[in-house]
Amino acid sequence: MRFYRLLQIRAEALLAAGSHVIILGDLNTAHRPIDHWDAANLECFEEDPGRKWMDGLLSNLGCQAGSYTGSFIDSYRCFQPKQKGAFTCWSTVSGARHLNYGSRLDYVLGDRTLVIDTFQASFLLPEVMGSDHCPVGAVLSVSSVPAKQCPPLCTRFLPEFAGTQLKILRFLVHLEQDPEFKQSALQLTNQTQAQVRQNKARVRSARSRSSQAGTTRGQKKLMSYFQPSSTHPQASSNLELPNLGALVTPRTSEEEVMANVVEGQPKASEAKVAKEVQTSFWKSLLGGPSPMPLCEGHREPCVMRTVKKPGPNRGRHFYMCARPQGPPSDPSSRCNFFLWSRPC
Repeated sequence: MRFYRLLQIRAEALLAAGSHVIILGDLNTAHRPIDHWDAANLECFEEDPGRKWMDGLLSNLGCQAGSYTGSFIDSYRCFQPKQKGAFTCWSTVSGARHLNYGSRLDYVLGDRTLVIDTFQASFLLPEVMGSDHCPVGAVLSVSSVPAKQCPPLCTRFLPEFAGTQLKILRFLVHLEQDPEFKQSALQLTNQTQAQVRQNKARVRSARSRSSQAGTTRGQKKLMSYFQPSSTHPQASSNLELPNLGALVTPRTSEEEVMANVVEGQPKASEAKVAKEVQTSFWKSLLGGPSPMPLCEGHREPCVMRTVKKPGPNRGRHFYMCARPQGPPSDPSSRCNFFLWSRPC
């Protein structure tokens, strides 16, 4: 509320000075019941301090002629006064955007004269993803006129920014520097250059030592891996090997195939049994997650959530319907199923 009051004071001061004013962005308040999906179930909807503030800021008749209270107009309701389901914010945790269960918190407000004379359209872009809010915009029939100088109320003239905001030319144009600054910069440059020379000398000495060590070890070439090693004794060509063919009766091809099949069967069965024993052991040791309970409304698996609000139940886990949040009258929306994962 303090921010709201400061915003209104600033905007009305600009209007009094003869300027036009546009206020746009996230005001974090759904102004009227049409701007909130569940306004009928909210207690004292109209008595909210933020909504009362917006009642005083905005014209209650939109673009129509007649009496009005505020100096500004909600541009979207000016062009779409009865459009339902026009929301700009949804809960990402509950998946409410899937069923358009949200509220309109983002506005393009303009002073009454500016909206009536120059605004051509005001729109929402709910199809643009990337945030829990969607973009909003407006179309104005105006032409840009360059200003000779910055407005007096420009941010750069505020006390906390005066003298500190730099222009881009300061990074591109050489400026004269203070002699003391030049001297200190020169000393710093000399120290940096000396340090660089020392580092280069250390690197050269380290490289020379490593090269010397490499020559003593005898670094191998790539071709040495394709030549016979001199360390292993070569087999004598005069050594006669025994004739194994005379000792073993040769098998036919059919006999060899049958022997391989007979030998492989016990090995495969043993490996399969060992694998089954190992799997059953780990399943008994690690039971795995328990199956999710089914919600009562749809008989579908639930999702687990954690209580994050401060209180005695903070950190506890519970189950709820996995469907996105929506109006209670919509059967495709989330049901009211709730179950603690563990009793107290």
